[in-house]
Amino acid sequence: MGLHGVKAVFFDLDNTLIDTAAAGRRAIEEPPRPLQVISALQSKHHYGEGEARAICDKVQAKLLKECHDPAKMCITDLRISHWEEAIQETIGGEAKRDLAAECYYLWKTTRLQHLTLAEDTRAMLTELRKGLRLLLLTNGDRQTQREKIEACACQPYFDAIVVGGEQKEEKPAPSIFHYCCDLLGVQPAECVMVGDSLDTDIQGGLNAGLKATVWLNKAMTAPVDTAPVPHYIISSVLDLPAVLERMEHNINAKLETDHMASSDE
Repeated sequence: MGLHGVKAVFFDLDNTLIDTAAAGRRAIEEPPRPLQVISALQSKHHYGEGEARAICDKVQAKLLKECHDPAKMCITDLRISHWEEAIQETIGGEAKRDLAAECYYLWKTTRLQHLTLAEDTRAMLTELRKGLRLLLLTNGDRQTQREKIEACACQPYFDAIVVGGEQKEEKPAPSIFHYCCDLLGVQPAECVMVGDSLDTDIQGGLNAGLKATVWLNKAMTAPVDTAPVPHYIISSVLDLPAVLERMEHNINAKLETDHMASSDE
């Protein structure tokens, strides 16, 4: 693989290689020691279960709508504010910054503990890297993403790692994809982007003129009519090698057809 067609694959991180959403839920709900957030709010701070769950649900909603400008506020302060607002919206009374900070750090620490690169994913990356260059391309705040990368210990599986928060522009801007190509010494037409976001991963790959985009659609839901159209759709990242083999087969078949046509002439 890579001789005539694909030379590099770019992977998204969150909810593509690691299940960040599930780790966030487990950080809130699971009650082993150290106590997770709902358990801590109940046992240590004597909130009712309904109140504790309401606080956590409000934080989850705020995280989904989060817009972070690192020039204005660090990610830690922003996320402590999420917890502070959620507590005040649920309980009322004065702001509880200390409690909010305690909840945030408990949630963050526990989430990082649950971020793992699955063994079968590790095996797939190891095998792919025998014939391709691999790059991790993730949007997000520098500190937050680097902590996740460290937690799941994925560095050895990639030739390069690029965090959007460290660049002038993030996905879907073409510039960050072209920067990745330059890092690996490849052309956009030799690269494939794999990710779960149509708006950033797929649209970005299309914007940058990559050879192909592969959308990880775990739920296998139909994209809306206005969504960018990926070249391939998979339900598991482990389906990627089969897609790459199919691409290589198609490229070789076209080369053979072209060769036969030129010989006839």
